Amino acid sequence: MLAWSTLVEPRAFALREFEVPVLPAGAAPLRVLHLSDLHLVPGQRTKQDWVRSLAALEPDLVITTGDNLAHRDAVPAVLDTYRDLLEIPGVFVLGSNDYFPPTLKNPLRYFNDSHQRGEALTSARLPTQDLIDGFTSAGWLDLNNARGALTLRGVRLEFVGVDDPHLEYDRYDQAAGPAAPDTELLVGVTHAPYQRVLDAMTTDGAGLVLAGHTHGGQVCVPFHGALVTNCDLVPGRAKGLSRWWPGAGSTPSSAAPPTAAWLEVSAGLGASPYSPFRFACRPEATLLTLV
Repeated sequence: MLAWSTLVEPRAFALREFEVPVLPAGAAPLRVLHLSDLHLVPGQRTKQDWVRSLAALEPDLVITTGDNLAHRDAVPAVLDTYRDLLEIPGVFVLGSNDYFPPTLKNPLRYFNDSHQRGEALTSARLPTQDLIDGFTSAGWLDLNNARGALTLRGVRLEFVGVDDPHLEYDRYDQAAGPAAPDTELLVGVTHAPYQRVLDAMTTDGAGLVLAGHTHGGQVCVPFHGALVTNCDLVPGRAKGLSRWWPGAGSTPSSAAPPTAAWLEVSAGLGASPYSPFRFACRPEATLLTLV
C-alpha cells in the first residue's frame, strides 16, 4: 500500500470529463480545461509531459485554480509545462503554495484544521510575481480579487475570482456585483472552496464555480471517499461535480433548488513534496463541456 500510494498512484494521471448544462439555448458548446494543484518541483517530467499533452484536447478555455509551485525554482518549469496551453485563452487565481514554499507538518492536523499556514508557518516566499507575469504576458486574465470577461465561440463569459481563501487573502468585495446584461454565464473561480466564497459567488448569480485545493481528500477510503477537505467544504463535495446555492452548507446536491449553480472541485495534479501520497484518489485534470 505504501509503495502504491507514493510511487504508482501519484503518477496515474486521469482526465475527468463532465457535461454541464449552463449555457442558454442555442449557444455553441464550450470546452473548458480545468487544472489545479500542480505543486510542481523541477524535474517532475512525467507530470510535465502529461499536462503538456492536454493541449491536444484543443479546449476553448483554460482555467487554473492555483497551487502551481512546490519549489522556489519552479516558475520556469511551470511556464514550460503550460507552454502550449498558454496559447489558448485562460484565466487564473493563486493558491497558498504560489506564495509560500511547502514545509513539513503533521498531516493529522488536517482533520481539525489546526495547522499553521502562510506567514505563520514560514518567512520564506516564492517568486509569485514571476508566475503572474508569465501568465498575464500570455494574455491570461488575473482573477485574484478581480473580474474579467471573454467572448468564446460567440458566447460571452464573465468571471469573478478571489485570491486564496485558505490564507484569508480573499477580498470578494473588490470583485462583487451582478454580471453585465449581455453576459451569458457568470463563472466563479477560487483556489479553496470555502463556503463563504461559494455563497458570495452564487449570490451574485454565478452559474458555475471552479475550485481546487482539496486534493480530493488525497488519501481516501475506497468506496467511501474523502475524509478531509482542508477547508469547510463537506467531504462529499471534495472532488467532482455537485450543486451549490447560497446557504447550501451540508445539504446534499439532490436537494438543490432549480437555480443552484454547478460546483466543480478538482482533485488536482500533485501534492506537497513532504506528503506525496495518493490513495483511492488519482491526480486529475478536468475537461468540462459547457452546453
